[in-house]
Amino acid sequence: MSLKFLFILLTALMVRSHGCHADQGPRVATNNMPGQDEIILPAASQPEEYLPLLKGRKVGLVVNHTARIGDVLLPDFLLRNGIKVERIFAPEHGFRGEASAGEKIADGKDPETGIQVISLYGNVHKPTPEHLNGIDVMVFDIQDVGCRFYTFLSTLHLCIEACAENDIPLIVLDRPNPNGDYVAGPVLKPQFSSFVGIVPVPVVHGCTLGEMALMINGERWHKAPKKADLTVIRVKNYAHSDQYILPVAPSPNLPNHQAVRLYPSLCFFEATSVSIGRGTQFPFQVIGGLLPGLGDFRFTPVNIPGVAVNPINMNKECFGVDLRDIDPVPPFTLSYFLDFYKKYPSEKQFLTNERWLNLLAGTDALIRDIRAGKSETEMVDSWIPELEEYKQLRRRYLLYPDFE
Repeated sequence: MSLKFLFILLTALMVRSHGCHADQGPRVATNNMPGQDEIILPAASQPEEYLPLLKGRKVGLVVNHTARIGDVLLPDFLLRNGIKVERIFAPEHGFRGEASAGEKIADGKDPETGIQVISLYGNVHKPTPEHLNGIDVMVFDIQDVGCRFYTFLSTLHLCIEACAENDIPLIVLDRPNPNGDYVAGPVLKPQFSSFVGIVPVPVVHGCTLGEMALMINGERWHKAPKKADLTVIRVKNYAHSDQYILPVAPSPNLPNHQAVRLYPSLCFFEATSVSIGRGTQFPFQVIGGLLPGLGDFRFTPVNIPGVAVNPINMNKECFGVDLRDIDPVPPFTLSYFLDFYKKYPSEKQFLTNERWLNLLAGTDALIRDIRAGKSETEMVDSWIPELEEYKQLRRRYLLYPDFE
């Protein structure tokens, strides 16, 4: 066992045991000797890199509760440093991260600062010219988990587009990707574009949002007539091979590292009658349906305001499997989904929203292959040509040492 791996493991155990309120991740010993100068340092924790770009300018912030320096949220930090924060734009789950998945976020004022908050997860997903009026520069700082269907990537895409259309510079304060150590899954097809998949990348894209921003802008995937004036402030001491443990839960139903790592493999269940733990204390860490033959583990989802509103199978006992102690968590896999698909007497009892599955997968080839009885290996092999093409594209925009 290498010293680097041992150090990361010990740090992870400390985070799990004692909690972590700082915005820095585990120390990473890039030379096999852990040191203070090798702590992974998100861009927000390097104010000397971006405060000079904001001085004397009216700033718009695309942020949520993960945009922090230590225990201080970025808006508060900027105000304390004399920066004029004109407006806050809130993604899914809201500015303070207290809304459940899919719950519409209303416009309003932040009670802590009095700053106007514009929702980008309601009737509007993209900042309008009126929203951007009077803003000199936009700053994007949101912790992502590296999956195409995690909607913060779509929010980034539309913010790049809006800034390009309205001649407003955009600064992305980058953060590590906790699923940034591999690339996997089918690549999005244009006809399945939606807010859970705008960018034509695989399910697990292997990029930070800073790298994604460079790719979206560089490849002109947005609809603006020109590129955005884009600046990415890098993370210090990060490599894609590092196993980064988030110091703050990125959303209510991804409460810990186990859930974050299982998320890519379990999200397809959202289109089925099977619960993946929403409405429990262990979301995205269990799988269960109403048939007793699905497994020995039992749990009952309940309504949890702000976390799980009317979750699937609410107040009903579910039978299935407990994934909380799986270590290590496998990379993106279809094995869980295929196993449950086969256990149901009919597809109709299992798959409740085929359109939603196709949007999450970014293609209808997945369900067609499943119906044809193809194995996971056969399906994964069919993705290889597009994945190889994507990997070549990805390398052009990497800011950090790769995992390969």
